[in-house]
Amino acid sequence: MTLAPGGRYLTRYRLAASENLVTGRGWRVGSADRRVRYHAAAFTPGRNSYLALYGWSTGPLVEYYVVDNWGDAFTPPGPDARAIGTMTSDGGTYAIYRTRRVDQPSIRGTRSFDQYWSVRTARRPVGAPARISFANHVAAWRALGLRLGTLDYQVLATEGFGSTGASDVTVAAD
Repeated sequence: MTLAPGGRYLTRYRLAASENLVTGRGWRVGSADRRVRYHAAAFTPGRNSYLALYGWSTGPLVEYYVVDNWGDAFTPPGPDARAIGTMTSDGGTYAIYRTRRVDQPSIRGTRSFDQYWSVRTARRPVGAPARISFANHVAAWRALGLRLGTLDYQVLATEGFGSTGASDVTVAAD
């Protein structure tokens, strides 16, 4: 990963089947009201990668994703997940999921925790300016009984696992 001026980051990765990588630019403290602007000049996800607003909350411990683009292996969060709702924001429709991780690494050590997902039903095109209005996702999750606690870090992330890929992304906020 290379951090460049103006909120830009560049990532190239080649990961073995069991390896995972998360890179990005963002904020040490997340905000439920943040409107993230970004421009993905390149995103080549290979089989298993995401381009997403990503972060954590504590009290409850929750890992969350707002996924705008992904690789070819499957649509996140995976083939066995079932959507519990949908919402529309920033020019796209998102399916909402809740998944559970049991005894897995977290920002508080090995724990069990929920994951909240908003996943665009169609990949956001690469190369055009984009926006994620996080408050819209928080409100849609809350309406489905999915509550966040105190927000920890929040990044516009490239995540890859068992895949080869690259990204060139510039991140800002309104």
